[in-house]
Amino acid sequence: MRTYILSFVLVMCTLGLFAQSKANTTDIQIGAIYEIGKPKTNMYKYINFPKPNMIIKRGGIANYKLIKGSIVVVTSVKKKKDGTTIAKIKRKDGGRFFGSHAVITTDINNALQWGELIAK
Repeated sequence: MRTYILSFVLVMCTLGLFAQSKANTTDIQIGAIYEIGKPKTNMYKYINFPKPNMIIKRGGIANYKLIKGSIVVVTSVKKKKDGTTIAKIKRKDGGRFFGSHAVITTDINNALQWGELIAK
C-alpha cells in the first residue's frame, strides 16, 4: 500500500511540473515590437549576435553597447522540435545591426525571460 501511495504522489508531482513549464510559453506574433535590453552577463546569451571578427569582416563596428535600447520587429517565427521558439528580428528603423547584419536570430522566450528583449 505504501508503494502505491508513493508512486501516486510522484506521478502527481511530475504532472504538476510539466503543466507549469508549458504555461510560461507565450505566443509570439510576426510584427511584434521589442526593445533590446541589457543582458544579465557581459554578453547576450539568447540573442545570437555575430562574433566580433565576423562583424569586422563585413565592414561593421563591433560595439555591443550601441545595441542596447534598439527597437526591433519580429519578421519570422519558427518553433523547433525541442520546444524553443526561434524568431528573426530586424531593426525597426531599417538600419543594420553593427552596420553589417540586417537580421538576427533569437530564442525569443528565453530572451524575454532574462531581460535581453523587453516588450514594447
